[in-house]
Amino acid sequence: MKKSQLCPRFEEAMSILSKRWTGLIIYQLLSGKQRFCTIESAIGISGRLLSERLKDLEKQGIVKRDIFPETPVRIEYSLTEKGLALEPIMKELEKWSQTWIETEAISTSE
Repeated sequence: MKKSQLCPRFEEAMSILSKRWTGLIIYQLLSGKQRFCTIESAIGISGRLLSERLKDLEKQGIVKRDIFPETPVRIEYSLTEKGLALEPIMKELEKWSQTWIETEAISTSE
C-alpha cells in the first residue's frame, strides 16, 4: 500500500495556523487595524506570547505593523493581503464550529 504524502505547502500552512493563539489573532484582525492592547484583551493572551505570535505572523507576511511617530508612539497591527486571503477559511471554520461544536463541551473543557 502506498503511503500518502501531504503537499509540503499544505503542511507549512497547517504549521503556521496550528500554533496556539495564531488563528484567534488572525480572526481578531479580520475586523480591521488594532492596537496591541486591544488584541491582548479581546482574546485573553499574555503580552509576551502575543508579541511572539505577532512577530511570527509579520515574518510570514500575514500581519503588518504600522508605527506612528507620536508621543507616545502608537503601533497598529493589521492583516496584509496574504492575511486577508485567510478570511474565507476563517469564516468557514466559524460556520463549522457553530454547527458542530456544542457549548456544553466548551464549558466542561475550561
